[in-house]
Amino acid sequence: MVKRWLLIILAALTLAGCGYNDFQRLDEASKSAWSEVLNQYQRRADLVPNIVATVKGEANFEQETLTRVIEARAKATSIQVTPETLNNPEAFNKFQQAQGELSGALSRLMVVAEQYPNLKANQAFRDLRVTLEGTENRITVARNRYIKTVQEYNVLARSFPTNLTAKVFSYDPKPNFTVQNEAQISTPPTVDFNAPKK
Repeated sequence: MVKRWLLIILAALTLAGCGYNDFQRLDEASKSAWSEVLNQYQRRADLVPNIVATVKGEANFEQETLTRVIEARAKATSIQVTPETLNNPEAFNKFQQAQGELSGALSRLMVVAEQYPNLKANQAFRDLRVTLEGTENRITVARNRYIKTVQEYNVLARSFPTNLTAKVFSYDPKPNFTVQNEAQISTPPTVDFNAPKK
C-alpha cells in the first residue's frame, strides 16, 4: 500500500516537472499575442488605401513613392498567415520581411509628404497620419508582447528537464522577430568633425 502511494506521488511529481502544462499555456499565450500582432498589422494595411487616396489629391506628388506603398501593401497582405506560421521560421521570416517593407514604404511616404505644404495642411491627411502613428505604436506593443511570450516558450523548450518533454511532443522553439538590417545597425556611424559646415 505504501509503495503504491509512493509511486502515485512520484508519477505526479514527474508529470508536474515535465512542463507539459507549461508548454500548453505558453503555446496558447504566443498564439494569442500573435493574433494581436496580426490584428494591428491588418489595421495598418486598412489605413493605407485612405492615405494613398488623400495623397493622390496632391497633383504633383511623387508617383514612385505612392507606387512603392501600394506594392508593399499588396505584398504584405498577400502572404497567407496561419497558426503554422509560428512554427515555420522560413514563412515567419517572409511575413516579417513583407511587413518591414510596408513599414519602410510608409516611412518614406511620410518623409516625402513633409515637402508638400498643402498636404501637411490637409486635415484628413493629418488625421490619417496620427492614426498611422498610433497604429505603429500598437504594433510595437503587440510585437513586444509576442517576443516576451515566445522567449518564455523557447526557454522552456531548451531547459532541462522540460527539453525532454519538448522533444517527445515535438515542441520546437518558435521563431521570433529580428531586426531586418542587423549588420547595418551594428556598424557604428561615421562622425567627421572636419567636414565643412553648410
